[in-house]
Amino acid sequence: MAVSPSRTEICKSTSHKLAESRARLPQLKAMIGLDGFVDEIIAVVDKRHVDGRFEPVRTIAAMADKIRAAAGESANYELIVTRRKLGGNGPIMANALACLCLDVTYIGNLGYPDLHLAFREFASRARVISIAEPGHTDALEFEDGKLMLGKHESLHEVNLENLLERAGRDELQRLFQGATLIGLVNWTMLPRMGEIWDHLVGDVFPRLEGGRRTLFVDLADPEMRTPEDLGSALALLTRFQEHVDVILGLNLKEAGQIAAVLGVPGQSDDDAKKLADLAATLREAIQVGCVVIHPRRAAAAATASETARFPGPFVKQPKISTGAGDHFNAGFCLGRILGLSLEESLCAGVSTSGYYVRSARSPTLAELAGFVAELPPPEG
Repeated sequence: MAVSPSRTEICKSTSHKLAESRARLPQLKAMIGLDGFVDEIIAVVDKRHVDGRFEPVRTIAAMADKIRAAAGESANYELIVTRRKLGGNGPIMANALACLCLDVTYIGNLGYPDLHLAFREFASRARVISIAEPGHTDALEFEDGKLMLGKHESLHEVNLENLLERAGRDELQRLFQGATLIGLVNWTMLPRMGEIWDHLVGDVFPRLEGGRRTLFVDLADPEMRTPEDLGSALALLTRFQEHVDVILGLNLKEAGQIAAVLGVPGQSDDDAKKLADLAATLREAIQVGCVVIHPRRAAAAATASETARFPGPFVKQPKISTGAGDHFNAGFCLGRILGLSLEESLCAGVSTSGYYVRSARSPTLAELAGFVAELPPPEG
């Protein structure tokens, strides 16, 4: 029986392969879309001091207690904006890929007719095609998670008509034809994404020539959508698999929501072995190429031929958590299109996320390879 490589051996091989890919990466094209948000990262004040210092509310549970105590009364909470930045699952993932040296084109609602200031730096390292105004997210961050409060009116403008008119039908076909990696993310918050998917799977993807591309999909917390809508989206993923190799990326909550719709057992903890089994169950039920699940402490994935799991370099007090999952997605997809093993791809994913939450910025390829080589052990 073959002995599975150790965590150290996986990190060493992943780091080596990432470093070796430096010359190859600029030749790989990624086409990502279709959302766009301006994010404000916010701390909620618990105690304010006269010298200007404040103590933040540290956990979601503590925030919930405050809100519960205000029922039948009233309450006033001070919010401190600690950072303003580009947001949305697509822009964060695409920006991370661009920092890793891929040739990235992004289509989404980043400001129309003029690009919003929050995306100017992103536009300097990737080609950007904007078709509508961005949404806005107030991200209340705590030590144990975040609460995302969104303003979504402009997301209705991300529709098939605007996509074809403002990006161009022929240009879209050219971009998909040239892409190695395609990312379609944030289905949940884009109410017209279904019509775009219908067009792609019916008219665009069947006309793609050459080898099979990789399509990454992140549904992005489908709790606000009906089970019927979610079931229809999953059926479209099965149709996409006929033309491209589909990777469905999920956090633990999303995996449970999809399990409920499919009528299969879910789970409530991040035990790595159980995650791998759940990923395999969901992949088989949806009939896509790969399902990957990435809670905070570990990640697991399944293809038709194998399952794998890898513990993350979990940190209790990250500098930033909003966008951590999108950075995992960037690193994991990078591993997949480079031909890394499933375990190595998970290692690349958790490391890209781990670097980001520690530094509050996306790593370069050299920084990622170095971080992987000395990957911190999981905390606590």
